[in-house]
Amino acid sequence: MMGGYYAQLLEGVAKKYGFSMDTQFNALSPEARKAVLYGTDEKIPYKIESKSGESTYAGSARFEGVVGNLERLYRQTDSEARRAEMEKYMRELACPSCGGKRLKPEVLAVKLNGKNIIEATELSVESAYGFFNSLRLSKTDEAIAKPVLREILSRLDFLMNVGVGYLSLSRVTGTLSGGEAQRIRLATQIGANLMGVLYVLDEPSIGLHQRDNQMLIDTLRRLRDLGNTLIVVEHDEDTIRSADHVVDMGPGAGLHGGYVVAEGTPEEIEGDANSLTGQYLAGTLKIETPGERRRSEHSISISGCSENNLKKIDVEIPLGVFTVVTGVSGSGKSTLIYDTLYPALQKVLHQSRVTPGKHRSLKFNGDVDKVIVIDQSPIGKTPRSNPATYTKVFDEIRRVFATTKEAKVRGYQPGRFSFNLKGGRCEACEGDGMIKIEMNFLPDVYVECEECKGTRYNSETLEVKYKGKSIAEVLDMTVEENLELFQNIPPIRHKLETLAAVGLEYIKLGQSSTTLSGGEAQRIKLTRELAKKGTGNTIYLLDEPTTGLHFHDVKKLIAVLNELVEKGNTVVVIEHNLDVIKSADHIIDLGPEGGDRGGYIVATGTPEEIAENPASHTGEFLQRMLGRV
Repeated sequence: MMGGYYAQLLEGVAKKYGFSMDTQFNALSPEARKAVLYGTDEKIPYKIESKSGESTYAGSARFEGVVGNLERLYRQTDSEARRAEMEKYMRELACPSCGGKRLKPEVLAVKLNGKNIIEATELSVESAYGFFNSLRLSKTDEAIAKPVLREILSRLDFLMNVGVGYLSLSRVTGTLSGGEAQRIRLATQIGANLMGVLYVLDEPSIGLHQRDNQMLIDTLRRLRDLGNTLIVVEHDEDTIRSADHVVDMGPGAGLHGGYVVAEGTPEEIEGDANSLTGQYLAGTLKIETPGERRRSEHSISISGCSENNLKKIDVEIPLGVFTVVTGVSGSGKSTLIYDTLYPALQKVLHQSRVTPGKHRSLKFNGDVDKVIVIDQSPIGKTPRSNPATYTKVFDEIRRVFATTKEAKVRGYQPGRFSFNLKGGRCEACEGDGMIKIEMNFLPDVYVECEECKGTRYNSETLEVKYKGKSIAEVLDMTVEENLELFQNIPPIRHKLETLAAVGLEYIKLGQSSTTLSGGEAQRIKLTRELAKKGTGNTIYLLDEPTTGLHFHDVKKLIAVLNELVEKGNTVVVIEHNLDVIKSADHIIDLGPEGGDRGGYIVATGTPEEIAENPASHTGEFLQRMLGRV
């Protein structure tokens, strides 16, 4: 039974409305439900006993209700984590007064060419360009508006040139992908017409279709021609070939990297036998096109998809094969897969209450037992989470340490080597390795724990060694180093080999999840799925898993995805990378454009069939790729 003031008050509500504390919520009367959720107007009597039972306190107070309690705590707390937890029970609704338009009726009454300011900003960048470009004004109004219109059209043109013409002007910045946000910032810099500036960009091509990629490259050249210097971290082949100077780092990752392998023009890199990048550019190394495509008689059919810009499309996804969803940016790929298909499957398979995007029906004529999204969200919400804990390899490592002679003598169990449990961890920092210092008007500061020096463990635990390494040293070692250390322990070796197979041999096992990139987090999730003993009837959904990957790592990723398919699973990937697209068994190409002019199925079939379709932008580039092989 719950104790304390709030619980006793809730018991008072139960007594007043005639229900037990064990009664299910859906069995309560409407009046009781309302009281529990929204509180009571009258005061409720309560009685609190001390832990010893020697004294009691009786009183009465108005019960604020669960909703009122959450609202009050949400307003009072300064903790972002606490707010995020409470936001799980909230949803945003449009303001009933203005309908989400934010402005007064008097302001909305002012219209330009039949549109008020909100209607104008709800247009996509491309539509807005057309709207302002086609304005017909009187001579007086034109004279006044000319400089303003010139500035508006100029800025909209910059946005279209960096490949975000499909975005609406009113799009909330928090919903933009990293690539979109970076390209918008790039567009603002072009408009500034600055000279002598050093710009540093990190993979600006993320999320861009090959057709839009050329516009981005032209924009970068334009910035260069203004008299600026651009340093771009990039894996995209077209961007590399367009550079004036290339610096190739390597030769490997992690401990095997950190050197300049080659530098010069793209042609010089291509001719350097020591450069892995150069070998892929030259075609000496390449990702082979599959000799044959898998086919399936079973499929999932979702019909009448009309969420966002989807045009009531009917989509069929074959089961047990590798499917890639392609299309220009903003064509509706994420809306189809993540906003419609995923929640619809969740509702059917797992009785989820999440409302899927608008569609007419969902049917499948094969065995499907679960659907899993492997996205780029962090693998944990706190610094405590790391690759070792997420992949469960840490459980096996702790068991190994518990079997050492020193651990047996001291009577240590596997729990002794957990930094989450009392006993083995450093109590000064509670196993964090860092001490959080709260600053009143500045962000919190983290400093290394003076007691354990960042190791997370107390000195007694660190005295236990396996092959000369303490548990803290193992966490500070890379996947590759641990593979050598635990090569004779099959359960550990298997999980570490899977991490290495997706190109993560350079990360440290104890590396905080908050320091991992989105691409790294996604690949760690992949390894966890590969390590499971699955049923072979799982649908895996991935969104641009090649983000941040070199040609060589893309090759490894494709092998991993094919391994999932070989186990009988279905893999559906949203992707722009042509090497992944050409490796698919089945392609669903959306388009033909982004935004309002997208949302249609342009083509479906094998990569060869898509390449032969003249209506497909993806097919145009795929034809060159397949022709090159």
